[in-house]
Amino acid sequence: MSIMSATIPFSAVVFDLDGTLIDSARDMTRVLNRTLSRFARPTLTEEQVRGMVGDGSAALVRQAFAATGDALTEDALKTALADYLDAYFQDDEPPVLYPGVPETLAVLADSGVRLGLCTNKPERITRKLLDGLGLSALFGALAGGDTLPVKKPDGRHLSWVVDALGGGSAAMVGDNRNDVKAARAAGVPVVAMTYGYPRMPVQELGADILLDRIADLPDALRRLGA
Repeated sequence: MSIMSATIPFSAVVFDLDGTLIDSARDMTRVLNRTLSRFARPTLTEEQVRGMVGDGSAALVRQAFAATGDALTEDALKTALADYLDAYFQDDEPPVLYPGVPETLAVLADSGVRLGLCTNKPERITRKLLDGLGLSALFGALAGGDTLPVKKPDGRHLSWVVDALGGGSAAMVGDNRNDVKAARAAGVPVVAMTYGYPRMPVQELGADILLDRIADLPDALRRLGA
């Protein structure tokens, strides 16, 4: 069956960013290590950073400093976080899209599905990345980790995006437990990609469907809505 041969049974699909649409661990490792070096801390490997991704930038910086020496005081953490966020925003190396992402987003959009983004990455960095990748025009609503007073796994983070897209039937696509928990709290089905940063066995995430390739998403959504 052609992926264009049947209607997608959801009016909106909301995506996570890191580990779902982009493989950003390399970029976060590079920028984070710059901050660590400026604070006279040893650097981390990409594999270490992959295990820290998913809870937002403050949690990432906090974990990075805890892993490279003594934990920071709250004031020192604020300074380190500001350094990291400024360096990340100014970083000019584009992130790597997972295979099939632009094509799959285009298929969904062409099918009349409204697309949203719900990420714990700061909004200004998220918007810059999407602009650089040429994907911004595909998303009708976006909530970063600092857009609202709440963020994933709080379901209100996801619900806000769904409402901003006009409501209706929706599905979530992510890669870790925060995405699944937010979807459950918001009362929407969830697809989890197996290639991201789950930080636990993907079979234990509790998603409705697991996918190895995002190109298979349209058919997975049809199965979810059947």
